[in-house]
Amino acid sequence: MSDDPDSPSGPDTPQISIVVTVLTPAWRDALPDAEPLARRAARAALAVAEDGVAEDGVTLPDEAEVGLVLADDATLGRLNRQYRGVEGPTNVLSFATSEGATSEGAVSGDSAPESNGLLLLGDVVLAYETVRRESEEQGKRFSDHLCHLVVHGVLHQLGYKHGGEAQAAAMERLEIAALADLGVSDPYVLAVP
Repeated sequence: MSDDPDSPSGPDTPQISIVVTVLTPAWRDALPDAEPLARRAARAALAVAEDGVAEDGVTLPDEAEVGLVLADDATLGRLNRQYRGVEGPTNVLSFATSEGATSEGAVSGDSAPESNGLLLLGDVVLAYETVRRESEEQGKRFSDHLCHLVVHGVLHQLGYKHGGEAQAAAMERLEIAALADLGVSDPYVLAVP
């Protein structure tokens, strides 16, 4: 587990701690900079959400914590079955702890718990094998796909959804903007073989 050494500072800057936990060593084997990369992707998602790139931008709390868990298919399969009643793994699940900030597979409480005085926004959990396979099938760099899924999961924690056409378009705009800040191409443009 590693805490966020690059948390922005300043009197008007929200203090969002990003804690990365690597449960599956394959993440580090395939992508040695997986932890800092995931952390930067989460920061990019928080930045575009706060900047209000979409019409429904959010206000971030003054102090909060986001958890990123780099896991495997077996873990996501168990979580999918337990919380969604769905068999098998998925690429990413976002477990939001704040009211209203839910997504497919997210668990939401009545109010976000606090840890050491920080508001816990929730956890984003990713499945190594599925993310790796998808990146290969879609002709995307593994690191870029990781960034996209972290951005996607963090936006869900903040309450963004993609249930309807307008919601999906707003969330995609945020994802594209966050990824552009990271130097990652639009993930919704199909790769040419």
